[in-house]
Amino acid sequence: MWHPDTLLLPYTPPYDWALVHGFLQTRAIAGVEAGDAHHYQRTLVVGGVPGCYQIAPVPGEAALALRMSPSLHPQREEVVRRVRRQWDLDADPQAIAAVLGPLAADRPGLRLAGSVHGYEQTVRGILGQLVSVKMAATLTERLAARWGTPLEMPHDRLSVLFPQPAAIARLTVDDLRSIGVQARRSACLIALSRAVAEGELEVDAVPDAEQGMRQLLAQPGIGPWTASYIGMRAWAAQDVFLTSDYLIKQRFPGMTPGQIARYAARWQPFRSYATLHLWLASDWVPEGSA
Repeated sequence: MWHPDTLLLPYTPPYDWALVHGFLQTRAIAGVEAGDAHHYQRTLVVGGVPGCYQIAPVPGEAALALRMSPSLHPQREEVVRRVRRQWDLDADPQAIAAVLGPLAADRPGLRLAGSVHGYEQTVRGILGQLVSVKMAATLTERLAARWGTPLEMPHDRLSVLFPQPAAIARLTVDDLRSIGVQARRSACLIALSRAVAEGELEVDAVPDAEQGMRQLLAQPGIGPWTASYIGMRAWAAQDVFLTSDYLIKQRFPGMTPGQIARYAARWQPFRSYATLHLWLASDWVPEGSA
C-alpha cells in the first residue's frame, strides 16, 4: 500500500500532537479519514491522481513521519506542501507565544489544524453552520458516503475520496435534504459547488486568505463566521478572530462584539491561534474582569 520511502517533516517545537490529532479525529469522515492515537491517514487527490497518506509523530525527534501511496509519490512535493499546511508544521510557536502571552501558556504546542483540500474544508464549514461538531461530522460523512468517489484500491479503513465540486453541483436541494442538510444550506452548497466547478470561484489555490473570505461572503448563504472559519482551516489564515462564535462570546460576558474585537486586537497577527486557545480555555477571563 505505502511507497517504501518515509519522509520526515520537521517542525519547530513544541508541537502538541495529541491536541491537533484529536481535533482532526473528532471531525474525521469515515472512509476518507482514519487513525488511532499514534497515527492519522486519509485519502486525497493531487494533480488529478488519487491516493492516501499516513502521518505519525517520530519519538525523540521534532518531526512527523509521512508515508504515501505509490501513486502519489511523483506528486510528493505537493503532497508534502498540503500535509504541512494541514498539520501547521511551519508555525513559529515562540513568536505566537510572545504575542498571546498568558493565553497560550497552558498549551504552547497548539497548532491550527488545516486541510489538504480547500473545497472539502469549505463544504465542511457550510455543513457546520449552527450545528454541533458531531452533527457536522455526521452530515459530512453522509455526503462523502453518498456522492464520494470509491477508491479503486481501498486500504484499511480508507475507501472513498471526498466528493468533487461537479458531483455536488449536479444535486438538488431534495437530494441533500435526504441526508439531513437543511434546505437553505443545501442551496448554498449547490450554488458554491457550481461556482467552483465552473471556475468562477477558487477555493483551493488561494494566495490571499482575506480576499478569499471576501469572495465567500459574496456567495449566497455564507456569513462572516463561516467565511472566517473556512479562512482559518482551508487557507491557514493566522489572524482571523471569530468574534461572533458562540464559545468566544461566552468568554467575554457582558461585552459587545465591538468590544470583543477591540480586546482581541492585542493578539494580532495571531488571532486565529487566540481563537483556538479560547475555545479550550473554559476558565479564562478577560483582564480587568476578575
